[in-house]
Amino acid sequence: MAVLAAVGRRAQRSIHFRNRNLFHHRTLHQTTSETNQAHAKPQASPSASGFSRILIANRGEIACRIIRTARKMGIQTVAVYSEPDRKSLHVDMADQACHIGPASSNESYLNQQRIIESAMKTGAQAIHPGYGFLSQSPEFAQLCADNGIIFIGPSPRAIGDMGIKSTSKTLMENAGVPIIKGYHGDDQSIQKLKFEAKKIGFPVMIKAFRGGGGKGMRVALSEEEFEQQLESAKRESMKSFGDDAMLVEKYVQRPRHVEVQVFGDHHGNCVYLFERDCSVQRRHQKIIEEAPAPGISEETRRSIGEAAVKAAKAVDYVGAGTVEFILDPVRHEFFFMEMNTRLQVEHPVTEMITGTDLVAWQLKVAAGERLPLLQKDLQIRGHSFEARVYAENPEDNFMPGAGSLTHLSQDFDLKDYGGTIRVESGVRQGDQVSVHYDPMIAKLVVWGEDRSSALRRLRSVLTGYHISGLSTNINFLTRLCDNAAFQAADVSTDFIKERHSELFPEGQSPSPEQLAGAAVALSIQPKVVQSDGSAAARNDPFDTIKNWRLNYNHSHIVKLKQKGKEYDVRVISKGGSDYRVSTSGKDMKVEVAVEDLNGSQQFHITVDGTTSRFSFVRDQAKVMLFTQDGNVEFEVPAFKYESLLASKESGADEARAPMPGVIEKVMIHPGQKVEAGQPLIVMIAMKMEYVIKAPRGGVIKKIPVKQGENVKKNAQLVYYEDQTAS
Repeated sequence: MAVLAAVGRRAQRSIHFRNRNLFHHRTLHQTTSETNQAHAKPQASPSASGFSRILIANRGEIACRIIRTARKMGIQTVAVYSEPDRKSLHVDMADQACHIGPASSNESYLNQQRIIESAMKTGAQAIHPGYGFLSQSPEFAQLCADNGIIFIGPSPRAIGDMGIKSTSKTLMENAGVPIIKGYHGDDQSIQKLKFEAKKIGFPVMIKAFRGGGGKGMRVALSEEEFEQQLESAKRESMKSFGDDAMLVEKYVQRPRHVEVQVFGDHHGNCVYLFERDCSVQRRHQKIIEEAPAPGISEETRRSIGEAAVKAAKAVDYVGAGTVEFILDPVRHEFFFMEMNTRLQVEHPVTEMITGTDLVAWQLKVAAGERLPLLQKDLQIRGHSFEARVYAENPEDNFMPGAGSLTHLSQDFDLKDYGGTIRVESGVRQGDQVSVHYDPMIAKLVVWGEDRSSALRRLRSVLTGYHISGLSTNINFLTRLCDNAAFQAADVSTDFIKERHSELFPEGQSPSPEQLAGAAVALSIQPKVVQSDGSAAARNDPFDTIKNWRLNYNHSHIVKLKQKGKEYDVRVISKGGSDYRVSTSGKDMKVEVAVEDLNGSQQFHITVDGTTSRFSFVRDQAKVMLFTQDGNVEFEVPAFKYESLLASKESGADEARAPMPGVIEKVMIHPGQKVEAGQPLIVMIAMKMEYVIKAPRGGVIKKIPVKQGENVKKNAQLVYYEDQTAS
């Protein structure tokens, strides 16, 4: 182990990353002999079993994923955690855990020195960065080498070359990899960037030099909006990567986003493990991925795979990496977009179709071993999908959310599916989805013999994954599986925008059967899920929503609310499991059988002779039905006096924070006259930037927040002259 660390230190001794422009200049003009020296191969390396202990510089789902593989290989793990993550799943799973700071990522998961100190203190010989945070930081990879710790990833120079998009574009062009023309220069003045954008021709893509994950990316459709989009991209890039340098490229309309998994070792071997299609996105971030990419020829598959290997070899790449391409779906031409020098969120779909464990490969390669398989050994088997389950509200432009997972269960047994289903998650029932980090709850990964069978399985798994307590995108993903264009693989990065009316149908009302199910569920529900995930009994007859009297054939009205519309449902208990239900002009005979299932109640309900099955939970003032067609949520309206009290306490609904976050920029001042839709305040929440716009015209009276201040959800950010500022 000491030998490998010493080689790493010698190989990277003269590389400096503090000055981005200097580093950019060096990598472009480096001679062949310097390049070979920077990637000197180890003379001797321990086997993977030589890793007795690794530290995982990450959190959540990916930390849990790495721990599981390390455990199988007999390797001990050290977790790190911020204050909000003290009781998280990855901390419980690891053999050791170190506290590294408060909630802010800059003071914890991005605190390089604190993480190095944790590794030294616990005797970890290597650090796995996961994805996000420090995974693409050449400075951190160098710091590991300087301290004799193996960084489980590529060399600092490879990370730097590919992480700075202007450098990577030049390297790719020299290596013969197709690229999109654009401006990648050092002159970062607004005038220069705008001039180059006009020369390229609108629309253009504005992208951060460094980083990935859709951060620091904006599309400027016209010259008029260029400066606003540029400023927004710069702010987000600085927040995410500590660098606001931008490049400008021609924006290809209706492209497919196809990426190739590559893997290299210290012995000069490099392979591609085929491609993934990640075209369906929101905010330039992926939401569903599949492998292999549908509808491309074997010739294109081979060409794009070989181009990805060329890209990796151009920087003597070692470890797991992903080369991302824009694919013209008509001409089947592809262009290099960027390389992510780390493991990707969607790597499980590649594992499913190739029968590999890419984390195990990472550990073996980092320890100096050769790749387990060469190109001739790799074959595609079947098809795989991954759906990312997020705490977000698709109906509100995919607004991220935070809060408690009051109910989390799955209505399927993984053992029954013989390894064709994986649930990758870092949370449990009762955990908090924190405002400080990414809102992903889980990745649902499925395999099928072909694309259609895999898609059917994905839909089934989505409707069997039950969450209550906060909004999720599960229903949206279910509708996506049902969409005819998606089923036909007619996709592009504009898919959601183009198919918006199909994916977000308007005017849909709950069916009488769903109303009946919810009303009967509320009538007999013995438990209410609390905020910590526990279930409290409701045995007191005075604590029920229906009329109660001894020796009486009960009849009562259940009031339900959905999307602002209220429904009255009359429920008549006929005794035992028999009910008569009337709603929306329909009378129904209902029979129910209820059993407990993983903390929820499962219904077998027969409506007018047709039996169906669903589960339900009541979460304080709501009831959630989990059906084969997706989740159906109803509010249970508060009593009138409660509604009036809540209305009085909430105040006027003007320019409020959509979620907890930090004020990034205040763009107006007291006494200023504003127009409806004018940007007022920029805030950062869930690693995203949100521009709060004026809900109406008027004169600003008071701004009760300032830059850098933390605000709660629904906090009023601006008062008008005709409002009372409390």
